[in-house]
Amino acid sequence: MEIALGFSSQNLFLSRNSSESYHKKINPISSFSFSNFALRKRFSLKRQPISRQHCSIKCQASTNGGIDQQNDDFILEDVPHLSNFIPDLPSYPNPLKKTPGYAIVKKTFVNPEDVVAQKIVVQKDSPRGIHFRRTGPREKVCFKSEEVRACIVTCGGLCPGINTVIREIVCGLSSMYGVDQILGIQGGYRGFYSKNTIQLTPKSVNDIHKRGGTILQTSRGGHDTNKIVDNIQDRGINQVYIIGGDGTQKGAAAIYKEVERRGLKVAVAGIPKTIDNDIAVIDKSFGFDTAVEEAQRAINAAHVEVESVENGVGIVKLMGRYSGFIAMHATLASRDVDCCLIPESPFYLEGHGGLFEFVEERLKENRHMVIVLAEGAGQEYLAESMHAVDEKDASGNKLLLDVGLWLTQKIKDHFTNVRKMDITMKYIDPTYMIRAIPSSASDNIYCTLLAQSAVHGAMAGFTGFTVGPVNSRQAYIPISRVTETQNTVKLTDRMWARLLASTNQPSFLNCEIVQKKINKQTSDDINDIKITSM
Repeated sequence: MEIALGFSSQNLFLSRNSSESYHKKINPISSFSFSNFALRKRFSLKRQPISRQHCSIKCQASTNGGIDQQNDDFILEDVPHLSNFIPDLPSYPNPLKKTPGYAIVKKTFVNPEDVVAQKIVVQKDSPRGIHFRRTGPREKVCFKSEEVRACIVTCGGLCPGINTVIREIVCGLSSMYGVDQILGIQGGYRGFYSKNTIQLTPKSVNDIHKRGGTILQTSRGGHDTNKIVDNIQDRGINQVYIIGGDGTQKGAAAIYKEVERRGLKVAVAGIPKTIDNDIAVIDKSFGFDTAVEEAQRAINAAHVEVESVENGVGIVKLMGRYSGFIAMHATLASRDVDCCLIPESPFYLEGHGGLFEFVEERLKENRHMVIVLAEGAGQEYLAESMHAVDEKDASGNKLLLDVGLWLTQKIKDHFTNVRKMDITMKYIDPTYMIRAIPSSASDNIYCTLLAQSAVHGAMAGFTGFTVGPVNSRQAYIPISRVTETQNTVKLTDRMWARLLASTNQPSFLNCEIVQKKINKQTSDDINDIKITSM
């Protein structure tokens, strides 16, 4: 079968051969609907010669169950379904049809072939790339309302919006699907086998979105796959909603694998959580907007402090273990910041073009300056000077030394002892203040979309998936895709260039020390490749 794609400013249309055509008014940027052929595990579309106005592509199923290496133009990264390992899985009409709120919706159910494109900025001869299954209610569900016994667990560090996600899962299951058996697992993964549970109802979670933290309590570590799945089986739980970051989602993947091995009718849904915004694939993580907004208070306080004294230098340390998104966005939003330091961009202190020189220039020019610092920046210098031990927390995260205190002391020592200048240092660390607040209005709306998308997916029988926006469209994503790598600030992107233009800080990328570090990293990568290929 051959399909022709034609593009105009209004429509994206698909036609079979040149004689038979039909038009579909769909969004060419972010979602496609292929209603004339079934999308199974992954598909490839082979591109044919392209003219200026018209291009034709062939649809061909991948025979190896994965990506077709020869014809990789179109790839569907599908998520598992209970029917994959449960034969003769029954299905039922979706009770959403009878819900008053959905009665006036023009199209209640999502087309099962709707997909969301990961890459939307392409050239006319570009491959179609990777797509994910679109979220939303399906016409058929795999669970009767009365048989659903769901549970919710929160793991890892705090983040604004956790309570909103909990609330919307409970209210979504209850109001949309008529589910009344919903358990809250207390204390993270350990709660599964510590018998710590509470009954969750729409009434009990009614106003929890106005509070910070998590009503279910949380912890790091404690993941024992067999014990957890044993407990799920003993309690008769058939839907598991897991809210957590990278380590938590890896645990969710392990739970799904064990459930699949045992052939249990249990849907495992992950909701990605990290205040650092370092989850791969998705546009952003919930709580990030709230964190950036709250960080403004700390930056403003630092600016007021240093502006009120002579030669004042303020340092604000923000979250960002491996990625500097909060620091970067807070700096851009504030416009009161003179320098932003993030883990992705190496910096150096001494010498021409170094941080000390830049601080001195700003003090001579403005008589004050503010530095925003991500917690993961400059850790290599601390490791050298403070003999750091490579320790990790219960979630497997590397324990970081306080770079804010270290940099504060370094700047003070340099200007007091070397430059003989009187300066006043102000250091602010708002980390726990930011983590503990309720989510903002925009994050509350976002958390609602995440929660309801997870509920629709679990009821439809999808499992081993996580949810999130891809190019502003909610999608079901295999858990492995969000745990295999971390999202980091790209120094070659325009956003970082905008920050440099805003602060007028040096890039710190022209120093010999930094170049040696880059060369060493490149050499290590090459050696790793050689070892892997041997």
